[in-house]
Parts: sequence; structure tokens; C-alpha cells
Amino acid sequence: MTAEASGETPPATRCGFVALIGAPNVGKSTLVNALVGAKVTIVSRKVQTTRALIRGIVIENNAQIILVDTPGIFLPKRRLDRAMVSTAWSGAHDADLVCVLLDAKTGIDEEAEAILTKAASVNHEKILVINKVDLVQREKLLALAQAANERMKFARTFMIAAISGDGVDDLRKTLSEMVPPGPFLYPEDQMSDAPMRQLAAEITREKIYQKLHQELPYQSTVETDKWEERKDKSVRIEQTIFVERESQRKIVLGKGGATIKSIGADSRKELMQILDVPVHLFLFVKVRENWGDDPDRYREMGLDFPRE
Repeated sequence: MTAEASGETPPATRCGFVALIGAPNVGKSTLVNALVGAKVTIVSRKVQTTRALIRGIVIENNAQIILVDTPGIFLPKRRLDRAMVSTAWSGAHDADLVCVLLDAKTGIDEEAEAILTKAASVNHEKILVINKVDLVQREKLLALAQAANERMKFARTFMIAAISGDGVDDLRKTLSEMVPPGPFLYPEDQMSDAPMRQLAAEITREKIYQKLHQELPYQSTVETDKWEERKDKSVRIEQTIFVERESQRKIVLGKGGATIKSIGADSRKELMQILDVPVHLFLFVKVRENWGDDPDRYREMGLDFPRE
């Protein structure tokens, strides 16, 4: 019997956007995936893998938490860098709550200092999340938490290890209590607002980084060109990997096509786990010179194109 049928007042729902901001490789994407309990954003050893505001969606205690995984905030040099930093800060200003992530090992370095300084101007409650606490002694953690709280007012402080999930449940519960009252904005069984075509492209891009994180610059991008759901319940996916130079295309292909075959196999395996159907994945590599200066490419990634 539902609460309405029994005459009881149904519990009020809560819903809000929570932005995660921090330096590159601080663990934002890993934390999003840990909070959601499923893979919704790519994780890589290579910095700057998150380009747009990919959202993970969590249901906890009658609250819907919409996580905004912003690009890592760093000192921008190129046009793509500036677009990513601008997107990160817009995500923070547009959210209902902001989680500021610090790396327990790195502490408050130059990048973290700059983020703390700028985050102070964001007019939302802020939560300090110190990640990778399993790698640092307790005394150092306490000193870091105190130093960060002296620089800026935080509503709460959490110490977590996102990769193992330690402390993540407590953070999720607190976020569910802090998001504002309101109706759910997404269906209850939806984990991300990123279309599957985009997520599929992100997964392939992650596999490229895992294979070629030393040889290939992160400017490479992946686009899902075709997505066909076939009568036998399988999915046929065609994707194009774009690089900026012919030398990079050869790196992605590998000797005798070995590298791209390996990338495709890894991506297909993960897509099959997510979709729970057979996947036929076909990868192509093309050179698109100076795509970093093409406004259309930015729009496809959900970024504003910086004019300067």
C-alpha cells in the first residue's frame, strides 16, 4: 500500500546539483563512480580526461543527488584549457552544493591554494573532501583539514578513499540531507544524463589513455558515429578516433593494427557489461588538424568556445 492510499503524507523529496571541484587527478571521477555505484564517467592516470560536466545521479534516503563532475581546475595555457577551466567554475556557481576535493598526499599546493581562494567566492555551502587518506598518516590529515578550514568556511569535512569506497557512504548520506527540498529531476533508474552514445565515446577514450598515456597527448577525441540496435538484441557501434597529426594516427593504430584492436576489445568488453547485450564495435582513426580551434568540436563536448 502506498503512503497516499493509506492516508499518510508521503515523505518530502529532496533534489539538488552537487559540483565536485579540484585539481587534476584529485579523484573527482573516481568519487562520482563510487557515489553512484556504477561507471558514469571515465577515470584515467592522464590528467584532464573529464572535459564536460558529466553528471552522475544518486538516489539516497528520498533524495536525488545530481553530481557534476567538473574538469580539473588548473592553470590554462591553450584554448581547450581555458574552455575546460571556465566550464568547471560555471558548474560550481550553478550547483546547489560544492564539494572541494583535496589530495591528501599533495596537500595545499599552488593549484589547491588557487582553488581555495576562488572557491571562497562561490555562494553555496561548501564541503571539504580530502581524498586518498589511505596513503597518508593521520597526523598529517588532521593538519591538512585544519589548514583548509582556516582558509575557508566549510559546512562539513570528510576524509575518504574514493578508490576503495572508504568514507563514501557517509558523504553520500550527508549530501542527501543537504540538497534542497524539491521533486526529482530525473527518472529514478537513471544514473547519468550523458546519452549512451557519449558515454560509449568516453569509454573508448579512456581505453586509449590506458594504452597510450605516455605516447599520445590528451587532445585526442572520440565520436560515436553510428548506434544501431539490431533485431538479435545486439548493438552495432561505429566510432571515430580523431587525432591532430598523422604520427599520432600511427601510434593509435599500432604495428599491424595491434593497438587499436586491443583498445577496441577493452572498450567492447566494458560496453557489454554496461549494456548487458552483445556489442559489435568498429573503430576508425582519422587526422583532424587543429580540431582544438574548431567551435563545433567544443559544442559536441559540452564546452563553450573561448573566443580568445
